[in-house]
Amino acid sequence: MGVELIHAGLTHPGFYSVVAELDGRIVGSNFLDERSSVVGVGPLTIDPAVQNRGAGRRLMQDVMDRAAEQGAPGIRLLQSGYHTRSFSLYASLGFAFRETVACMQGPAISRAVTGHTVREATEADLAPCNELCRRVHGFDRGGEVADALGHGTARVVEHEGRITGYATDLAFFAHAVAETTTGLQALIASAPAFGGPGILVPARNSPLVQWGLANGLRVVQLMSLMTIGLYNEPAGAYLPSILY
Repeated sequence: MGVELIHAGLTHPGFYSVVAELDGRIVGSNFLDERSSVVGVGPLTIDPAVQNRGAGRRLMQDVMDRAAEQGAPGIRLLQSGYHTRSFSLYASLGFAFRETVACMQGPAISRAVTGHTVREATEADLAPCNELCRRVHGFDRGGEVADALGHGTARVVEHEGRITGYATDLAFFAHAVAETTTGLQALIASAPAFGGPGILVPARNSPLVQWGLANGLRVVQLMSLMTIGLYNEPAGAYLPSILY
């Protein structure tokens, strides 16, 4: 999975990538997802042999400079809760903690949610998905939705004849947005599996966390959502990706 992730970041035109070199060899790398107006950092990787020698800070400063050059209104990332050194690095660079996110994994729930219909998304759904994201977050993530449509992983949920939520996939590297927690439940319950380490659920959405636990999911790690610049309190329910 790590090789696939790095390969995607290096070959996708929507990602900026940078490496750190020491004595002629690569000792670290970082990426910036530029598919939306708000950009996402990561993954940041450092050779364990050279940790705590400034490479991580240099790599972070590089992508932050890139975001400023591109005029991005905001930068976001998710940080592993156990890793106090990376939290300290990001905080010292100006990132603000926003909320704790629970990574949840388990067997497919495979059931319908009354009154909500989940189906595969089509190209015609791109505009309503973007409009929904703008209402919830204040900006859209259309580049990611377009990629998910191309890969055949995007889904929408309909309630009372209109789209009330979407997911680019139910996976670690995917995000979802819905008007209500019930809409997210319908998307999650329809997934045949949860890709990678699992889905990312804002821990303050207690009804969704409790529902997931009651349906066989478990919390496998906690993460911190951190931001610089534009940030609006979500006006709806959502699942971030590992980038944000």
